[in-house]
Amino acid sequence: MGSVPQLSIIKGRTRPTKASQLHTLFEQVVKTDSGKNTALIYEENGLIRKLTYEELDTLTNSLARVISDNITRNKIPPNLDGDYIVAVSMTPSDYLVVTLLAILKAGAAYLPLDPAFPKGRVEHILREAKPAMVIFDTDCDYFLNTFKLSLEGFLDGAKQYPSLPLEENERQRHLKTDLAIVLYTSGSTGVPKGVRLHNAMILNRLQWQFKTFPYSDTESTCVFKTALTFVDSVSEIWGPLINGLSLLVIPKLVTQNPELLVSLLEKYKIERLVLVPSLLRSLLMYFNLHSEKQFLKHLKTWICSGETLVASLVQQFYQYFAIDQHKLCNFYGSTEIMGDVTFHVINEQVNYQEKIPIGLPIDNTIVYLLDSDFRPVKVGEVGELFVAGANLAAGYVNGRDPDKFIENPLAVDPAYMKLYRTGDFARIEKGTVLYEGRTDSQVKIRGHRVDLAEIEKSVNAIDGIEKGVVLCYNPGEINQALLSFVTSEASLNERQIEKLLKEKLPLYMVPQVLLLDDIPLLVNGKTDRQALLKLYENSDGNNNDTLNFTVEIDYTGVSEGQLPAAKVLFETVASVLHKSARSSISIDANFYEIGGNSLNSIYTITSLNEKGYHISIGDFIAASDLGEILDRMSPDKQIFPTIITQPPCYAAEFLTDDHKKDAIDMITSSFYQKADLEQWIITEISELDYANLMEALWRPLVDAGLSFVVKTETGKSVGVALNFDARAEPDVEVRSKLSIIFEFLESVEGPVRDTQLPPGKGTVLHSFMMATNSTLAAKENVAVIQFMEKEVIRVARSNNFAGIFTTNTNPLTQQLGTNVYSYKTYLEYQVNQYIATDGTKPFGLAPDAQRVLVQWKTV
Repeated sequence: MGSVPQLSIIKGRTRPTKASQLHTLFEQVVKTDSGKNTALIYEENGLIRKLTYEELDTLTNSLARVISDNITRNKIPPNLDGDYIVAVSMTPSDYLVVTLLAILKAGAAYLPLDPAFPKGRVEHILREAKPAMVIFDTDCDYFLNTFKLSLEGFLDGAKQYPSLPLEENERQRHLKTDLAIVLYTSGSTGVPKGVRLHNAMILNRLQWQFKTFPYSDTESTCVFKTALTFVDSVSEIWGPLINGLSLLVIPKLVTQNPELLVSLLEKYKIERLVLVPSLLRSLLMYFNLHSEKQFLKHLKTWICSGETLVASLVQQFYQYFAIDQHKLCNFYGSTEIMGDVTFHVINEQVNYQEKIPIGLPIDNTIVYLLDSDFRPVKVGEVGELFVAGANLAAGYVNGRDPDKFIENPLAVDPAYMKLYRTGDFARIEKGTVLYEGRTDSQVKIRGHRVDLAEIEKSVNAIDGIEKGVVLCYNPGEINQALLSFVTSEASLNERQIEKLLKEKLPLYMVPQVLLLDDIPLLVNGKTDRQALLKLYENSDGNNNDTLNFTVEIDYTGVSEGQLPAAKVLFETVASVLHKSARSSISIDANFYEIGGNSLNSIYTITSLNEKGYHISIGDFIAASDLGEILDRMSPDKQIFPTIITQPPCYAAEFLTDDHKKDAIDMITSSFYQKADLEQWIITEISELDYANLMEALWRPLVDAGLSFVVKTETGKSVGVALNFDARAEPDVEVRSKLSIIFEFLESVEGPVRDTQLPPGKGTVLHSFMMATNSTLAAKENVAVIQFMEKEVIRVARSNNFAGIFTTNTNPLTQQLGTNVYSYKTYLEYQVNQYIATDGTKPFGLAPDAQRVLVQWKTV
């Protein structure tokens, strides 16, 4: 008698889960001894903001009332699913997390809208999801007819409400499900669709995590760095906040820069990190650039998800980290099954040929591998992967694609009556699940699930395109490429088509366009996709008549002295980008615009390093073109990045009315979002207050002829410096709470200015305000500030001032002023000691270490 064949069904451990809600669990933490612990930390450009659990709780109580009251007062109905949804279009910051918690407390669910999403995608999401409102930090004209609330208006509105928690009858109620989050993914029909995540599925995933990968006794801070539109952000944010830990919110520009990201992870001794394999590869390359140092010893648990984890990357990881001291894990899932439904801890060495398992199902879930008739395949055979259990979403917005959530014909237990069809193939080997690819056209690009059909639909919708086919070359590998093979009856070139696609698709979904005379077909008349991929793979300059990938290198404009270095740089870039290079390589070419990305930029830096030329990652990423990179390359290796001492690409222009919008925008964003004093009264001021102040000051600033904006060679405004003659400053009435700032500044500046500086007009230049463009990376921000400091000195000298008078509140400018430009400090003042005219201490929450320096420099 033969043995009964084993079927491909694996059940996770059954564990009881506590029914609750994310915001309720947070509130329970507030009532414990952890209430006084730091809940949120945000650090950017020298600014650090912190909120304790108690402060976060009271603030979000008031903000929840703003949301609930606006919905009730404006009689905003739920959407077609009976859900109250609040869309959020904000860049990552502490205010983003504050907003999310307030939404949940109001009884609504949050829906992220990435500010980088193109108009068409946002309009589709808003039309379909019908959120009750949109909360934004930058307004867009395509928020349709949705009720809008700016971040500053949102925060300002909280002042009108008490900070008591909402009663249950004051919260909004969803009709069917205890909904918490809606996340839009790439749809299999070519149209994005919204996944409805309810509290129970989120908490099943989190409670499994807390048991399987518990927080250690030394783990005090965790990070939120994943894009909010990506499901991994859910566990990053709410895991720490319902356990009383501190959550460090990492700005997007830091996440994109391995140098800055590693520095923050080191500083806060982060012990766990969720990341896509492509970011892990970038970090390992960065570590190898600095082989003299061992990085991230504290980071014990590394969790890869979102892309295929290949064996070669696992080998690189364990060549750097000891296998008995650091865990590398491979998680599998999608938004519909709470991001992670199977997991595998890699605790043994692997070879290059091995597949890394996606592992075993988490608690309260079952994985099935089924054939086309929904029957389990035998162990070892490939089947389509289905999931049942507590990790299933509550379907899609508007009931889209019901065939993805089907009745489970194999279930006996009511808890497993629904099946989610993942669209993935898998097989079971040695008791664990191995991923075997997609059943449809979906791939992972930088951690985002991308449906090639959606991109293909956008390509074929362009006027003049005869046929377009979209494919992914080598998914999961370093040379992965998103490709669109196109035939056109119009006079469109590749760049024009790519430009049109950028208006329709997120940047990570824009393919490299390749024009062909004909699309190859199989004998049955279907597109020969393998032939297209072979065509791309085998193309190499003149060896192929159909696709010519010869990369043109243009040395025009390179000085004779820089020619040897330029030859190394340009040839390195050409070899790295190769087929993906989208234009000629020259001093004016921007690395990222011609095909570069965060991964191959690290590879380029590594290659330059091996050839004897060194440049920090910050400088490389900040450079506007290859000419800047050339200027910043050095044959001398620098273990620690240095401040850029001679920015080659900036020019100062004295203020004119043409600069007004840029100047006001930079002052407003810099001081409202990042200023060291303003953070302590942020709930009492708004961005409009700065705009009004600048309006009042504008004409005197222009007429004085002492202030300037800083521009790059491309004409982009990246900085502004406002200066007055200290003895001829205009009288401006400040009618907002900004008056607190100016009263304080006058209290510390006045005695120094009036008694210790040279008398008379034309003797003292007051360096009044400096601001930089909010889009700058941290390294470039330093470079622009340095340029402005030097330019202020030049302005003072050219106008025969005796010296420069300034008050520095920022640690960076304090360091530059004191250590680099030799300003003399007349007064150092601890800001939390200031008592305002009304008897209050407006900066009383500031740490003792926060000081202002009143300084003078003779010129």
